[in-house]
Amino acid sequence: MFDQRRAWILISAAFVLFAAPGLSQTRGGTSPQIPRMRDGKPNFTGLWQALGTAYWDIRDHSAHAGPLFQLGATGAEPAGEGIVDGGEIPYTPEAAAKQKENFANRMKLDPEIKCYMPGIPRANYMSFPFQITQSQRDIAFAYEYATSNRVVNMGAFKKASVDTWMGTSNGHWEGDTLVVDVSGLNGNSWFDRSGNFQTDNTHIVERFTLADADHINYEATIDDKTIYTRPWKISTVLYRRKEKNAQLNEFKCVEYVEELIYGDLKKK
Repeated sequence: MFDQRRAWILISAAFVLFAAPGLSQTRGGTSPQIPRMRDGKPNFTGLWQALGTAYWDIRDHSAHAGPLFQLGATGAEPAGEGIVDGGEIPYTPEAAAKQKENFANRMKLDPEIKCYMPGIPRANYMSFPFQITQSQRDIAFAYEYATSNRVVNMGAFKKASVDTWMGTSNGHWEGDTLVVDVSGLNGNSWFDRSGNFQTDNTHIVERFTLADADHINYEATIDDKTIYTRPWKISTVLYRRKEKNAQLNEFKCVEYVEELIYGDLKKK
């Protein structure tokens, strides 16, 4: 069976050959020290991870017991500040009811539980690190969870040929900010473990800005007229992993959920 991990290593190696980052520098004496490519563009290459509890719920939330009492405190949800600007997601009444239904049945419906790819933007603030490898043109993202990945096309805009979990990413620069337009999402991903969801009409625009060498200010604007009354935005900080020998590990979770997904198909 073809090893996706080895394929990703080969892709990353190809990107690294062209990355060749330049020295950190400032522009006009006002920008913070950030790593840059030879062409002067910010260099996002590195291992990154979000902190906080947005992967539980992207809205403000208090601590409460989990759905399985057998897990005790280890299955409980910690309190946390949300990453939704303004605090609330502007659902239509029908969509708000759907979110509550998702939450009530999250142990059966949450795509994360079944090891499906997390989608965008969820992949960026899960409790797993991800790696960015930047060349002089395109930019690759490799996510530890479920060996997910995507390539941000920095050339001519490409339309999505088919809907997928991770969508189709087209990027461009606005000054020192990397702007990524994400379309072609299959609509099956959630934003968190609380049932906040999207559809195949969801359109996302991400913004990555290096605050300094070790912090990325991340924003994503979400628009979907079928379930939201207006566009809305999330924002958080991504932190560079700087431990000795920090690296992207494997979390091929399919083998952990075989019984959950296929157990009822086994012959008795």
